[in-house]
Amino acid sequence: MRCIVVLSAFLGLAASSSHAIFGAEVVTVAGTGVKAYEPDNAVATKTPVGEPYGIAKGPDGSLYICEIANHVVRKLDESTGNLTLVAGNGMKGYSGDGGPATKAQLNEPYEVRFDKAGNVYFVEMQNNLVRKVDAKTGIISTVAGTGKQGFSGDGGPATKATFNRPHSITLDNDGHLYICDIGNHRIRVVDLGSGVVSTFAGTGERKPTPDGAAIAGTPLNGPRALDFDGNHSLYLALREGNAVYRIDLKSKTLHHLAGTGQKGFTGNGGPAKQATLSGPKGIALAPNGDVYLADTESHTVRVIRAATGILDVVVGDGQRGDGPDGVPLKCRTARLHGVFVDKAGTVYIGDSENYRVRALK
Repeated sequence: MRCIVVLSAFLGLAASSSHAIFGAEVVTVAGTGVKAYEPDNAVATKTPVGEPYGIAKGPDGSLYICEIANHVVRKLDESTGNLTLVAGNGMKGYSGDGGPATKAQLNEPYEVRFDKAGNVYFVEMQNNLVRKVDAKTGIISTVAGTGKQGFSGDGGPATKATFNRPHSITLDNDGHLYICDIGNHRIRVVDLGSGVVSTFAGTGERKPTPDGAAIAGTPLNGPRALDFDGNHSLYLALREGNAVYRIDLKSKTLHHLAGTGQKGFTGNGGPAKQATLSGPKGIALAPNGDVYLADTESHTVRVIRAATGILDVVVGDGQRGDGPDGVPLKCRTARLHGVFVDKAGTVYIGDSENYRVRALK
C-alpha cells in the first residue's frame, strides 16, 4: 500500500475547516513500504526506498530523494518511473571525495538542493558536513565540515569548520549556502566564491525568537528546515521552537509566521500564529507563496496560506499510519520529514517511516 502526496497549491476551495482540495488525491510515486536497498534503474513503485527525508526537484526535472537508511541520494525520472543513483554506494561512512559520487560512502544524507549550474548539494547529518556532486563530471567533494562534530571555524575555510548535526540547506541567488546547524542552534552560511563560513543567525541559546527582531544577536531554538523564495527571503522552521519565521535578507530581520512556540496540533483553519505545531522538520514554498510544512510529530502536511495567514491541514488526520491512497485527509503518514512543491503546484512528501515517497495532485 503506497501513499505519495502531490498537491495542487493553486486550488483553494474549502471542504472543511482544514480547507481540503476538491479533486486532489494522494498517490505513491516511490517505495514499497519496506526498509531495504535494491539496485538502481528499477521501477520506483516496485523498489524499496530507505527512509526518505529531504526531497527536491532538480534542474533536470527529476525528483531527488535522500535515503538516510540506505545512505544514498537517488533520483526519480517521472517520465520513465525509474530510480537511478546520484551519490552513495549504500555503505555507511565518509569516503570518496575526488572520485565518482556513486562510489562514495555517505552517512545519512538529510536534504538536497541545487545551484544555478545544476550542481547537487546535500547535507550529511551524521558526518556533520555538506558535500557537492559536480553536474558535469559526477565527482563528489566536501564543501563544508571536517567530518567531526563541534562548533568552530567561523571566518575561515568552511572545509576546516565543524558543525553539530546539520539538518537542512538552501542556496540563494548570490552564491551563498545556508546550513541549519541545529545542534549549535545557529544558521551558518558559506560564501561559495571564497569558501569562507560564518554564523548568519542564532546565538547558540535555546530561547524564544521575537517577531521583527534583527538577525544579529537573536536566538533560534532548533533551526531545522530552510527554503529560499528566489527573491530576498528565507523561510525557517524551528523544530524545538515549534514555529515558522520569514527571514528578510534585505532588512536582516526575522518575522513570525506560525506557531505559538508550544508543541501541539491545534488551530487548523485559524490564524497560523495562534496554532500549535508539532516538531516541523521540513518546509517548502509553493509558487503562489503558500508555505508547506512537514509537521513531523503530528504526521501531517500543513500549509500557511500566504493570502490569509490561515493554517490548514492538507494531508493526514494527526494520527500515525500508512495511507491509504486517495482522499488526502484520510491518508495517514508516519513521521514525514521531506516536503517539496514544484512549479505545477504538486506537493511531494518524504513519508519517512512508511518508506515511501508520496505526492498529492
